[in-house]
Amino acid sequence: MSTTDLPQLQNFQLSIDSQAVAWLGVDADDSSVNRLSSQVLAELMTVLDYLERRVPTGLVIHSVKPAGFIAGADIGEFDVLDQPQAVEELVSRGWNAFERLAGVRYPTLALIRGHCVGGGLELALACRYRLAVDLPDTSFALPEVKLGIFPGWGGMKRLPALIGAPAALDMMLSGRSVDARKAQKLGLVDARVPERLQMQAAGRLVRSGKPGARAGGMGRLLNMKPMRPWVMRQTEKKLNERDPYQHYQAPRAILEIWGRHDGNALAAPELIKELARSDTARNLIRVFHLQERLKKFGRPSEHAQEVQHVHVVGAGAMGGDIAAWSALKGLKVTLQDQDRDRIAAAQGRAQTLFSRRLKDSRLQRAAWDRLIPDPLGHGAGKADLIIEAITENLDAKQALYARLEPLMKPGAVLATNTSSLSLEALGAQLADRTRLVGIHFFNPVASMPLVEVVGTDILSPAAHATALAFVGKLGKLPLPVKDTPGFLVNAVLAPYMLEAMRCVDEGIRPETIDEAMKVFGMPMGPLELADTVGLDIVHAAGQQLAGNEGIPQCLEAHLSRKELGRKSGRGFYPWKDGKAIKQEPGTPPADLAQRLITPLVDKAHDQVQKGVIADADLADAGVIFGTGFAPFSGGPLYWDQHKAPEVTPI
Repeated sequence: MSTTDLPQLQNFQLSIDSQAVAWLGVDADDSSVNRLSSQVLAELMTVLDYLERRVPTGLVIHSVKPAGFIAGADIGEFDVLDQPQAVEELVSRGWNAFERLAGVRYPTLALIRGHCVGGGLELALACRYRLAVDLPDTSFALPEVKLGIFPGWGGMKRLPALIGAPAALDMMLSGRSVDARKAQKLGLVDARVPERLQMQAAGRLVRSGKPGARAGGMGRLLNMKPMRPWVMRQTEKKLNERDPYQHYQAPRAILEIWGRHDGNALAAPELIKELARSDTARNLIRVFHLQERLKKFGRPSEHAQEVQHVHVVGAGAMGGDIAAWSALKGLKVTLQDQDRDRIAAAQGRAQTLFSRRLKDSRLQRAAWDRLIPDPLGHGAGKADLIIEAITENLDAKQALYARLEPLMKPGAVLATNTSSLSLEALGAQLADRTRLVGIHFFNPVASMPLVEVVGTDILSPAAHATALAFVGKLGKLPLPVKDTPGFLVNAVLAPYMLEAMRCVDEGIRPETIDEAMKVFGMPMGPLELADTVGLDIVHAAGQQLAGNEGIPQCLEAHLSRKELGRKSGRGFYPWKDGKAIKQEPGTPPADLAQRLITPLVDKAHDQVQKGVIADADLADAGVIFGTGFAPFSGGPLYWDQHKAPEVTPI
């Protein structure tokens, strides 16, 4: 087969091997990851035009970039959401491209290494075969629902046909990813292959002539048109349980397009227009960009030292879980505590984490081997980063630093996980105060994405950069903040929770207060949140941040009875098996949500004006990812700026 007339391409590398298999390497121009921009899709059509004239024995699509397969569509092109016609054209562009790919007369295969997300998965679904390279970071997702939109390039049609309606709807309506092992179990990929054999395996399968995989059994049955109305009704019940106030319309649109239009959004232009006009989609895309901005802080810089060994002092709930998460993410960790039972308890939680997050027993064993009990603290002198996570007591922390500092190797960074103490005060007795940084995790460590990286005026650029890169290496979102009481997240949460408690003092029931904020869009009400954090911790923060209004009487009363919230089994609510036991909330007063949210918004404004956080966008990002503040609102300051109407109960 002649290759002298191959098309000139900017975003792909096309070659034809001796067995007439076409190899199409995706290499999006001027980007570290592959994104399906309009230009990339246009070039794909050029390739398909060429292969229509020079028909190969097969086509293998793979990534040239080390970052992964394809990270989805180019979100930068989504700025047309206020133009329904342009949105319909965007949907049509991808739909038509992948319909054409699915209909070619030669076998096609997607060879997937790393992330295969959104439009990238829709491209893979349009191929006859899919091979997953068996690596920990190979993953598959249709996360469009998290942006308030839908997978409109064929995902809603092809994924249910491939893996069955229940599994496909679960992926599309949640946006959750699955790893290579789960993808094979679902039938999403034909096989998993070792990295060293990926090219040989791809060439062999695409030439095999085997039929492509399709769902069987109950999953296939439930994807058949006569069954779809029943599936829709059952699924809608679950959606209403998860989102009773219908803050998010995209899941319902996905269900509608799959159930009534065979996954073709172009057959439902009214739904395209509805989502395109919605504030929710625009705000969720804004939140995506905020998240990407936080991720950039975590990229290694020229000042950052690579952290390979972390020494954690304090094996309590926070310290032990920081250690476990660090080991999960590939770091060597030594865990120090005077109480060996506490280390053992931390190891038990770590084992649960490893078994839940790592399905391969070899990977679990490797993570376990990286977490080293170190009651005598031998690791302190070898670590690149030491994280102190002991009790919130200034004298105790300073005494610990006095013992640690002489042991630290040159260039090592000392970090504190304090949530309330001043770094300036903590480091007052250090010989080298320039390497003390705050790395403030939130509880629970495994599920909270945000980490505040707290700087001082004397913190060295190297220590600051190292802390940011360390947080990024853990897969968390680093937020640079200045040293001040409560930093950003606790500073805005405290007045919010305290105002809720003052409402309790006035006789409003906790259930009613929490319900008002769930109607607003919060995943959890302020009093349930206070119980979850711990009323003793809320009290400590409140003493610093309550101002002239003082501590609410109900909080003092709970503490006098040693009712600390979830961890003691009782706080504002009784707790059983980790869940709050609540009575019916009744109808919240019309102005209650506005009253509760105002102190949070005001404090966020204050922190920006004081320079605690660089700007309003970062404040919004911190509050969203640190507290779960309603993402569809765009963040508290954005919501306030755009004069959102006062929330009333439904």
